[in-house]
Amino acid sequence: MQDKANGANSGSLEVEDDLYGLDPEFVRSVEEALAEGRIDAARELTEPLHYSDAADLLERLDAEDRAKLVEVLRADFEPEILTELDEGVRDEVIEALGFADLATAIAELDSDDAVWLVSQLDEDERARVMEALPSETRAIVAQGLSYPEYSAGRMMQRELVAVPAYWTVGETIDYLRAAHSVPDEFYDLYVVDPRHRPIGKIGLARLVRGRRPQRLREIMDDESLTVPVAADREEVAFLFRQQDLVSAPVVDGAGRLVGVITIDDVVDVIDEEAADDMLRLAGVPDTDLYRAVKDTVRSRIPWLLVNMCTAIVASSVIGLFEHTLEQIVALAVLMPIVAGLGGNAGTQTLAVAVRGLATKELDFDNALQVIGKEVLVGMINGVVIACLIGPVAWAWFGQPTIGLVIGAALVFNLFIAGLMGSVIPLTLEKFGIDPAVASSIFLTMCTDSLGFFAFLGLATMFLL
Repeated sequence: MQDKANGANSGSLEVEDDLYGLDPEFVRSVEEALAEGRIDAARELTEPLHYSDAADLLERLDAEDRAKLVEVLRADFEPEILTELDEGVRDEVIEALGFADLATAIAELDSDDAVWLVSQLDEDERARVMEALPSETRAIVAQGLSYPEYSAGRMMQRELVAVPAYWTVGETIDYLRAAHSVPDEFYDLYVVDPRHRPIGKIGLARLVRGRRPQRLREIMDDESLTVPVAADREEVAFLFRQQDLVSAPVVDGAGRLVGVITIDDVVDVIDEEAADDMLRLAGVPDTDLYRAVKDTVRSRIPWLLVNMCTAIVASSVIGLFEHTLEQIVALAVLMPIVAGLGGNAGTQTLAVAVRGLATKELDFDNALQVIGKEVLVGMINGVVIACLIGPVAWAWFGQPTIGLVIGAALVFNLFIAGLMGSVIPLTLEKFGIDPAVASSIFLTMCTDSLGFFAFLGLATMFLL
């Protein structure tokens, strides 16, 4: 990270709080240079930036300054900037670049990044860019787009090193030095048979330590794993995490080597999947920091409407006990406690269950064990909370029975929270529905409606 970007003092051993990212003073300096038309100054400030910092800077600027900065960077525009931008900002940058420069930038990207970027374009934009791409790049991108969206075929890169088993270490090193098609960065070499099927791999460290006359078959790891081209990217991320891989070969239906997936792409997948689950649990389909207000409203309103329907269900339960509430006003004061604690306890269980499903630590084989544990935890927590809130309610309203009623309702509702918080995501997973999308809505409906029913029902039985 450049000193101009983060304000770090390279001569000091002191660690700053903001070790990474853009310094606000730096951003203001760029804004001032753009506002005053000092193009050379803006270029001098931004040229040393890493492409991820340049993307961060573009996101922080307003639309007018963003367009100006694209012009500043145009001559030496790093294509990787486009892969780091938020979707809304990326559309503006692409529009400012124009399709000719966009096609040039895509042609310079690694094949996996090129496929991903083209896949993010609208159909009309995609067609225009594909026409402008060089024929070789166009064929690679078209092949990548033919695979399912979240598959290994979409995330793999075609740049790799494949060598025959009969080569020697010396021949391989000489080839790596002379070949123009060797990737700029790679971790492993893949040993292939005459049909181009991987039969082993060799890490660079092992290769350079080998003696020149040694055959590759003598030093290769013949137990290397392969990834089917149609494998889901979450499965790929799980494989990398479980096996501590830095790269893995991708094979087609015939077992032929067609690409490689590297750890940097897997890290992105893990980050995206975690962020996606977190946003979906909150009923937000995507991050929208830079989206227009109308687009943000359009994306959020459907889930609010669904929540409105579930809230009506909970309200209808309350309506069943209207006569009870009219006679005992204290119940209305205590109702939010029952709903709030049930909802929070359920969310705790839900987060653990959804995360367990994502990491494959929770499945249908150990589901009963996990459900039993969460139910037991819910009941114990309910008893503890009931012992605390019961005396408070008794002292508050001067009726010991109210304390007993709310205590019993809390034990029941936290039991329901533990049960539903684990059962709902498992059920949705069983029916092929993403648990992160709909679990929280059903959970809230269960804890609210059943909690209110238990509380008001007990109150009707023992207080009237």
